[in-house]
Amino acid sequence: MAIRPLHVCIGPTGHIVQVGKSFCKLGVGNPTGARFLEVFEIMRPTKPASMSELRGLAGQVLRLRLRAEPGLGLRGLVVDDQAQGAILDLSFGIAVVDAVQRFGLTARDFASSDLVMELLFLQEAKSSAMAASFSLNARLNGARLAAETDALTDGLTGLHNRRALDGALSRLGKSDTEYAILQMDLDRFKQVNDTLGHGVGDTVLKRVASILRSQTRQDDLLVRAGGDEFVIVCPGLTDHLRLTSLAAGLIRNISEPAMIDGQDVTIGASVGIAVSIKAARGDPASCVSRADVALYAAKRSGRGQHVFWSADMGDTLAELVLPVP
Repeated sequence: MAIRPLHVCIGPTGHIVQVGKSFCKLGVGNPTGARFLEVFEIMRPTKPASMSELRGLAGQVLRLRLRAEPGLGLRGLVVDDQAQGAILDLSFGIAVVDAVQRFGLTARDFASSDLVMELLFLQEAKSSAMAASFSLNARLNGARLAAETDALTDGLTGLHNRRALDGALSRLGKSDTEYAILQMDLDRFKQVNDTLGHGVGDTVLKRVASILRSQTRQDDLLVRAGGDEFVIVCPGLTDHLRLTSLAAGLIRNISEPAMIDGQDVTIGASVGIAVSIKAARGDPASCVSRADVALYAAKRSGRGQHVFWSADMGDTLAELVLPVP
């Protein structure tokens, strides 16, 4: 019979005379010379009071535990050593996985024929499979989030795109939140593209995106709607003075001359603003249309300025009537 490396040999006097090479890993030191019943507590099926009673249990499995580690349950097969002593062939039973992790045991701490090796192999395979599954799920979730982000982001400026705008407007339409929408076009941008090239034009658009981020709140939705058209959705912001300050700051900063690729570039911006009203709060698309009307009015009035939508302008560009100065 192959004895496990965790065996304990007990002499005729009831003292431990030898332990397996892996026993000392259990954190109790080397108990050689100590009385067996001072090191171990036998739980069941019976508690022998003498060596003769212990040898009489040969072939049976005892449930026992180390007195120094009461939480560590062990099983011990009693073997008569034919010299008035006994050998306990120890194992951990179903707690083997916890024991391996707790005490840093390896395959060398178990007999090669021990079925526990199969269990450890299965546990390792399961752990590896779970780790691989977790890693795969993390990669898939990362890829999904990246794809969703890409689908809602303008590739050049990193701002949101029209798809993101549509989603935000849909959510606003289902809420009671007041909001303002700013439509902004760049002035003289086409001239920059035509004379200095699209590379410079792209840099200008990135600069504008940076200005938008620096001038707006974290909760505001910044959208490049296409070309040199931008939309800002400001949930919870309807105060005309604050909106005036925002629009004026955007126009002022965007109109500052910039040196790009050795070229002195100057553009401008016009802004149309529409504030949600209680009767039409559930229809953000109408608010977007009104902001577009106000933007057109700003451009018609000389560019480089902002205009608030008013009812006398109409709801669409086809109805636009400019206020009399």
